This record gives sequence, C-alpha cells and structure tokens, in this order.
Amino acid sequence: MPRHSLDMANGMAYDPDQNPEEKRGLRRQYRELQKASEDSQTNPNGPELEQIVANVTRADELFDQVKGTAEAILDSSLLLQATQAGVRRARAMKSGAGAFDVDDFVGRLITFMGGRKAEAALPEDSESEAEDDEYSGGPLDWERVGRRALAHSHRVAAMDFMLGPLSIEQKKRAVVKRAKLEKDKRDEKKPQQLTEDDVTRSENETTKNVATLEKILSNQPGPINLFKFIVNPNDFGQSVENLFYLSFLIRDGKCALEAEEGEPMIYFCDQPSEDDYAQGLKKRQLVMEFDMATWRRAIEVFNITETVIPQRPKSPIRLGSKWYF
Repeated sequence: MPRHSLDMANGMAYDPDQNPEEKRGLRRQYRELQKASEDSQTNPNGPELEQIVANVTRADELFDQVKGTAEAILDSSLLLQATQAGVRRARAMKSGAGAFDVDDFVGRLITFMGGRKAEAALPEDSESEAEDDEYSGGPLDWERVGRRALAHSHRVAAMDFMLGPLSIEQKKRAVVKRAKLEKDKRDEKKPQQLTEDDVTRSENETTKNVATLEKILSNQPGPINLFKFIVNPNDFGQSVENLFYLSFLIRDGKCALEAEEGEPMIYFCDQPSEDDYAQGLKKRQLVMEFDMATWRRAIEVFNITETVIPQRPKSPIRLGSKWYF
C-alpha cells in the first residue's frame, strides 16, 4: 500500500478528539526528525542517502498515528524537506569530468554532418562509413546522422515526426488592413455656444410685476383675502408668481398680513421709516407652502371665479438668434 493512501484499511481517519498526549508526542517526534534532517544538511554535498531513507521510513511509521490536520502539516513539511535534500544530493552526484557536455556534443554533431567542412576535417570516429557516404552539399547532412542512428535502432524509418512531415509549409496569418473611415469636417455639427448676452428677456419682468401688484393693492378699498388677491383660477403657474411678487411688497413693508376671523387678510400700507423701527416696530416674514392642492382648495373654499390680478401674457425669451415663449 503506498504512503499517504486514502484507503481506510490501515485505520487512518480524522479524529478531532484524539488524545492530547498522543498528539503532543507525535509533534515532538516530527520536530526531532526535522532537526536531524536539518543537521545532516550541513554537508556541502547534501545529506547521505542512508540518512534520507531513514528519515522517510521513520516518518512513515509516525504517519500511521496521524489523525489531525496539524500533525499532517508537520508530516508534509518533513516529506518536502526530504525531497529537497534528495534533489541536492542528486545534483552533487554529477562529477565535473563525467558530466555530459551539451555544447561539446553539438559541436561534434555539426562537424560530423559537414557543417564545418571548410574549417575542420571529418571526425576520426567516422571510420569506414566516411569513405562510402558523401556529403549532400548542404549546410548540415542529417541523412549521415540518420544512417548512423539506424545501426542502433530496430524501428522502421518513417517520414513523419510528432509535429508532422518536414515538408509542411507554415501557414501565415493573413493581415487584413481595415480602411479608416474618414469623416467630412463639413458634416460635423457643434452644439450652439450660448453666452450671457445671448439669453435676453424682453424686459425686467420682476420689477414691473411687483410695481403692478403694488398699484392694484393700493387701489383696494380695504383689506382683501390673501388667496382672493393672488389666486388666478385659470392659471396655477401665475398664482405662484403672484405670491412671489407679493413677497417683495411684504419684505419692503409696503404690505401687511393679518388674520381676521380666521382669514388671512392683506392690505397696503405706507413703508415704515427708520424712526418707526427705532420705536420698536418689527418686520416679520414667514415661509408659505403653496402647491396645486392648496390652489384648488382655495378656489373651492373662497369661491374664486375671477382673478384680481390681470392675466399676464407669456413673456418671450431669446436664446441666441431664436425666441421662445
């Protein structure tokens, strides 16, 4: 049975409840083997083969008792250490005089095939075949090597190799050049560049409309309901604008807002002076929400059928050379 087999015939199984004393003993013996293996590597040529075999054999005996991951890691580490030691020992077995010199072999092979015909004579090991064989005149005579190799081979000579016949032509990938699509500069359209001077209103609408509301409010005989004054029953957008313009009058103190019997009432008043503010007059402003639901509810509750503030035509706006309404 090979080492580290997963066959359960040897009783090897994972046991998380293994006796702690037994696990500590296994770890101690594995560490002793690792230390012995490290000490044996002080030899420049690597440890002795007998020592490597003995360490692996001892590790096999300890592995029969391994039932946890921590001990299995120690076993793997020891096995890896022994493998590396064996590799170093195998490399050290090569002696400098008896090692196979690839460069020397290639040089002799080239000379044997006539690659250096003009520089060197035929090798001495050509013997009688040198007289019978003739060079093909090419840079390398591979047939000469083939005839020499056939004397030591029982395989039938073939014309193909693992990568196919020698006469196969390498396929070259066709390069397809894609023509670049050249765009006509005259067909390009750039976005319209707008400057501050290009956006022009017909006139300053805010100032004009605030003055209009001031004139209408000043002509009222008395206080008027806020919603009846600003609501346009036919245009929600202009109702919002009316409230916006009215806020300027309240800010400047030209309009006062009071609640009378539960209704918000506004009326025109003279703009306070600095002396009025010095005597304790305070100006208060508030934020009012006015959405479409409030607009519809005001029309229904206060029975608003016509607007106090006349309907304003939509003002044009010029963008570049075009006017928009």
